[in-house]
Amino acid sequence: MGALMIVMNVGVIAVAIPSLYTLAPPENPLVGLVVHVSHGATLGVAFAGLAGLLGADGVTKRVGLGVGWGVATWVGFAALVMPVWLRAVGSPASPPFPNFAPPSLLWHVVYGLVLGGVYSIAADKL
Repeated sequence: MGALMIVMNVGVIAVAIPSLYTLAPPENPLVGLVVHVSHGATLGVAFAGLAGLLGADGVTKRVGLGVGWGVATWVGFAALVMPVWLRAVGSPASPPFPNFAPPSLLWHVVYGLVLGGVYSIAADKL
């Protein structure tokens, strides 16, 4: 997901994400990537808990749940929470509210695909 973001719109990683914590400007893609990967890891742990509670078994179910999780994080966090948060901290990268940006949906679907696949491999090994 981070690689897609850097290729498609580095400003999101370099300004918007670090601005959530007043760590930009100036642009700082490394800090933005660290913050965003930390968010992804935290949400990944929550996903694992949900998948376990739902008894999701098999690669297809887990990857499908992962895609759904990616879409849910896009709607909840990227489209609704992030614009409000960025405006509240005075970020120069504040998008409109709501921000249902198609590229961001793609990034979150890729996150969910990878998350569901990795979870499926890891869950079967544990």
